[in-house]
Amino acid sequence: MNRSIIDLWVGIFVTLGLLALLFLSLRVGNINGSQLYQPYELKADFDNIGGLKVRAPVRSAGVVVGRVESIALDKSTFQAVVTMKIDGRYVFPRDTFATINTSGLLGEQYVGFDPGGDPQDLKAGDVIKKTQSAVVLEKLISQFMFSKAEEGSSK
Repeated sequence: MNRSIIDLWVGIFVTLGLLALLFLSLRVGNINGSQLYQPYELKADFDNIGGLKVRAPVRSAGVVVGRVESIALDKSTFQAVVTMKIDGRYVFPRDTFATINTSGLLGEQYVGFDPGGDPQDLKAGDVIKKTQSAVVLEKLISQFMFSKAEEGSSK
């Protein structure tokens, strides 16, 4: 083979490799080439978030529709304020119910959205009013143990 043809093929493969790396880095960073739908921010107040972490998924019907952006404590109500970044393709009614769920028995925790039927939609910066805090397994076990201990002492 001619030296210039080999150099051409090497150049093509290097270019394809760089394009593949660029594509993968954009996909990992959740950056789309076209921003048709702007993400928007929603907030929700919870009494207990359990082990919820920043970057945890926000799911509706099992589909990831966003991510947890930040978690803070409200100094006046002593509730956890969870800020979520929702993909602009998904719009939810104002009476959407936000819950903290666990994947499997000991899996990761995520925020679940159960949409309601309100004709008005949530807008950027709105606060979800209807929330259900995380179920803490240790509390459930201790309640069960104390109720069984009371049953045994009353007999």
